[in-house]
Amino acid sequence: MSETPPVYELFAIRYAMRDARRSDHFIGGDPHDGPMPMDYFLWVAKGDGRAVVIDAGFTAEVAAQRKRTFLRCPIDALGLIGVDAADVKDVILTHLHYDHVGNFHRFPVAQFHLQEPEIHYATGRYMRYAKLAHSFEVEDVVGIVRLNYARRVHLYNGPVDLLPGITLHPAHGHSAGLQFVKVHTQRGWVVVASDVTHFYENMETERPFTTAFHIGEMLEGFDKLRAAAPTPQHIVPGHDPEVMRRYPAPKPELEGIVARLDVAPTK
Repeated sequence: MSETPPVYELFAIRYAMRDARRSDHFIGGDPHDGPMPMDYFLWVAKGDGRAVVIDAGFTAEVAAQRKRTFLRCPIDALGLIGVDAADVKDVILTHLHYDHVGNFHRFPVAQFHLQEPEIHYATGRYMRYAKLAHSFEVEDVVGIVRLNYARRVHLYNGPVDLLPGITLHPAHGHSAGLQFVKVHTQRGWVVVASDVTHFYENMETERPFTTAFHIGEMLEGFDKLRAAAPTPQHIVPGHDPEVMRRYPAPKPELEGIVARLDVAPTK
């Protein structure tokens, strides 16, 4: 009989946002176009004597270049939940788009965990096309290559039991090596979808997000999320402001900044 996995606290940290419209978020647009802002998060699993960071956000400089509203440094914000980046030993990169990898350099001792097709994609032949290359920052990609030479990047080809209570699952489509993360919590296994579904509505209506490498695989990704989660309420999308409304803050002063995902949503 397998041992019960450890229980993690799970947090989403909101560090940036941008004003956008519904037509920005669905391939083919939306017949009822209107405002639909986007939030930017990183996630942290705390438990079993460790803190595992999921994604690394972007910097203030990249926010200015890309005209994003930078609310706070995501790495400094780790301190709000008692985590110091200098001590973090494992960072999961769901993929290498600019908003998920930009602060890799702020984790001096961490090992990084990535699906191998993603690094091939980010350094391969498709990056000659501006439509696909736009989602990457060259210096981020080069930085991960350097870390790989330094033996600090672990590259996987398929599902991985990374740590007791934390598993990785490829779901390509939005990017060629995208993965989502399952974390064992007090309410069961929670699926941190990252960009497998940007918003709840992408998955619920089966309308993929506009940034796409393979639309068919994006649609299959929604199925993979559903299969991995005990219920749809255990799936957390990657960019939806609804996350901050559905989940409570760990304490009142962190309302709108940090949400607890290891407790049941309130709506």
